[in-house]
Amino acid sequence: MTDYLALSHQVAALCRETAQFILHEAKTFDPNKIENKGLHDMVSYVDQGAERRLVAGLREILPAAGFITEEGTAGAPGETQEFTWIIDPLDGTTNFIHSLPVFAVSVALLHGPDLVVGVVHEANRDESFRAAKGHGAFCNADRIHVTGAPALANSLIATGFPYTKFAQLDKYLQVLGSYMQRTHGLRRLGSAATDLAYVAAGRFDGYFEFNINSYDVAAGLLLVTEAGGRVTQFLEDGDPLFGREVVASNGHLHEEMQATIREFWA
Repeated sequence: MTDYLALSHQVAALCRETAQFILHEAKTFDPNKIENKGLHDMVSYVDQGAERRLVAGLREILPAAGFITEEGTAGAPGETQEFTWIIDPLDGTTNFIHSLPVFAVSVALLHGPDLVVGVVHEANRDESFRAAKGHGAFCNADRIHVTGAPALANSLIATGFPYTKFAQLDKYLQVLGSYMQRTHGLRRLGSAATDLAYVAAGRFDGYFEFNINSYDVAAGLLLVTEAGGRVTQFLEDGDPLFGREVVASNGHLHEEMQATIREFWA
């Protein structure tokens, strides 16, 4: 039987090493070597180098596992495998490119359809958030928990702004306006992995975003659930991992978060 807790420690060590590589590269980063994958969707040689390091290290940890990666350095997805790593080597690339110190390494492991290991290493604060299914969530050596905030009126909420595919923009702006009036405030850090880790650690009470990818949120979703929170899609339970929209919360204010979105999104 696979020891998910032991795996989480191995993955955390690898993510920290990768974060140190990213910070080293930041000192001499050349912004002229940025590539554009799509509108406002950038990738740097640092993203690609970090991903290659992660893929090589994870293959040593669990040789039979497959990969879902942001930059495709592991090659095309193969046949269905029992285990699958989901990797975002540098979540917050735009922040990194602009020297804004909020970006993270995110690695999760799927066993079949279930998230069983999740690690988010926030590089600039050198904080390692990790979770293993059934074992809780931690920041470095300390166990973490979601907040007890009972309602939106008591909450601080994180979100992300769309940077491509603006068809839903008007609805989203209405949702944002409603949250601004009902909460202590909204924050947009520019790293979904960090947002979710901060929900798990009780720094945010909730988070929501649409048009989001599995590699952005996979590790963070497990962190939130293992820290006692709840994750769904916008209007229903659905599949927050591959459904491209996420609501994450401490659980107490989850239905109120969904109801606020439903006013404009349905």
